[in-house]
Amino acid sequence: MKKTSIHLYDILGISSATVCLVHCLVFPLLTILPLGLSHNPFIDLVFAIIGSFAILKIIKKSNLLVAAILVISMALIWISVLSELFLDIHLDLIFIGGIGMIIGHLLNYKLHKNKNH
Repeated sequence: MKKTSIHLYDILGISSATVCLVHCLVFPLLTILPLGLSHNPFIDLVFAIIGSFAILKIIKKSNLLVAAILVISMALIWISVLSELFLDIHLDLIFIGGIGMIIGHLLNYKLHKNKNH
């Protein structure tokens, strides 16, 4: 049962981080088109909350390297999201954090998969 829950949190984290990264990379291109779209930092906040939930569950059972990658990546994402929400400053730290989240979750998934097989 525990193995499944760890895998579910990794899958949730990988999915959320990937969708967030795609959103952050593609959305600025869509705002150039005359579609009337504007960036909403609350979407980034939703991704950050989902990612935080996933890593809080994972870091308790992961090794130090994976935990460090996930925590640092999440911190970079939160710094970027909060600076955009409160200071209206867009930081590119969100891209680095998103890539770090994907790497951290993939590493954790592989380490648990190798340990259990």
